[in-house]
Amino acid sequence: MTVAVKNKTPVVIPAAILRLAGFKRGQDLEVKASGGVVTITPKLTPDDLQDEREIRDSKMRAAMRKGYGEFLAGKTRPIGEFFAERTARARKRAPRLSGA
Repeated sequence: MTVAVKNKTPVVIPAAILRLAGFKRGQDLEVKASGGVVTITPKLTPDDLQDEREIRDSKMRAAMRKGYGEFLAGKTRPIGEFFAERTARARKRAPRLSGA
């Protein structure tokens, strides 16, 4: 589909294209331009942004791969056990305050 750029008028993206891209009415979009290319993406919420950062972290990706491998191997445990182990590790690492 071709859209014409005219003087003093905004570029209009046809509704069919927006539907195909999965954009919804009222959704915030982020527009970037570089080298003759315009990229339009949904604006991420703070939670989505944090998820994106974590996924790009090599340590986090390694932990996800390890966890997925354990899941496939049938090595699962109840969620209560997982949180208890996590809390115990956090207590070991927490700095101890000395009374002054």
